[in-house]
Amino acid sequence: MAIEHPTQSSNLVDVLETVLDKGVVIAGDIRVGIADVELLTIKIRLIVASVDKAKEIGMDWWENDPYLSSKAAEQNNDQLEKENKELQKRIEQLEKKSGQSNGIV
Repeated sequence: MAIEHPTQSSNLVDVLETVLDKGVVIAGDIRVGIADVELLTIKIRLIVASVDKAKEIGMDWWENDPYLSSKAAEQNNDQLEKENKELQKRIEQLEKKSGQSNGIV
């Protein structure tokens, strides 16, 4: 008579799939101090999740970072160009006003 043991093995792929599907948050603080005087505090926050799960919980900072996203870089360049043009117009207006008040045209 053979004894059977139920085996339920979770391989690495299953574990990884679950972690990415649900997400895992690791949080911790490191504090360095001498004689009850805090000298340094480092807050560490790490989330491991799939891109879809991260977007679902509102973490999509990489989409707006010009160093990580070409779309964000283009938007950033467009915004900088617009701001530059507005500043140039304001400088021209100020130069005209200062030239008129000094009698210079």
